[in-house]
Amino acid sequence: MGQAFHDTSDAARARFATASEILGYDLAEVCIYGPEDELTRSDRAQCAIFTVSAVAAEALRAAKPDAVFSHAAGLSSGEWAALWFAGVVSFEQTIRILQARGQFMQEACEASEGGMLAVIGIKDNSIIQGICDETGIYIANFNSPGQTVLSGSVAGIDAAEPLVKDAGAKIAKKLAVAGAFHSPLMQPAADRFAAFLAELDFAEPAMPVMSNASGGVHESAASIKARMAEQITSSVQWVQNVEGLVAAGVTEAFECGHGKVLAGLIKRIDRSLVVTNVQDPESLPS
Repeated sequence: MGQAFHDTSDAARARFATASEILGYDLAEVCIYGPEDELTRSDRAQCAIFTVSAVAAEALRAAKPDAVFSHAAGLSSGEWAALWFAGVVSFEQTIRILQARGQFMQEACEASEGGMLAVIGIKDNSIIQGICDETGIYIANFNSPGQTVLSGSVAGIDAAEPLVKDAGAKIAKKLAVAGAFHSPLMQPAADRFAAFLAELDFAEPAMPVMSNASGGVHESAASIKARMAEQITSSVQWVQNVEGLVAAGVTEAFECGHGKVLAGLIKRIDRSLVVTNVQDPESLPS
């Protein structure tokens, strides 16, 4: 992850070096060589994903120096990359924020047995909500029409799996994650994170940034702190985020970072929004 930029760009290596110095371990080593179980830990993954996303975004800006980027958006921890891109927080600040966020979330995961379940094929969210109410779990992500992610206790996830299949889900897959993200089981992490953010200074966004928690646009630097603490326990309103971008007149988007997950989700939400992936030097627009 991120190796192509790391191996070919002085600027990218400098970003990895800065992140590594703050974190106290070689982030590039973990991103490129793993092992996977180390990279997927919440207290590692968030800083790794952000750094690779930031390196790709900076390469995009260098490749398109005259481009005007009107909005920024990201899913879950990716929302911090969007806030960085919009100038709300510096690169160094974001690494420290995600280090703390990841640590708080990892410790909350270890304090409770939780899991997540991806459900594909049920477009009626009221059916999903009914199953959540019955099993005591929660909707963590509204990723696209017909694709949601559920979160909660291991027992609740186990109970929900056959129910969503009976309700017509084409796929019901347990995710290999550390715990029940975007659910009330993360409240201890959200409380600690809110206190952590309260001590920081944020700048006003240079462009509108979509909020996962509200589904709309972040209102101000002051309100961003509350929304980003709330985001840890609330549902990710990605469908509303994408619909909001289209309603604002956005027709072209760039997904910066490893993989093409967001492009796939956006295609299912609104095909009019054309997405280009930037995850290595070869994928940069000319």
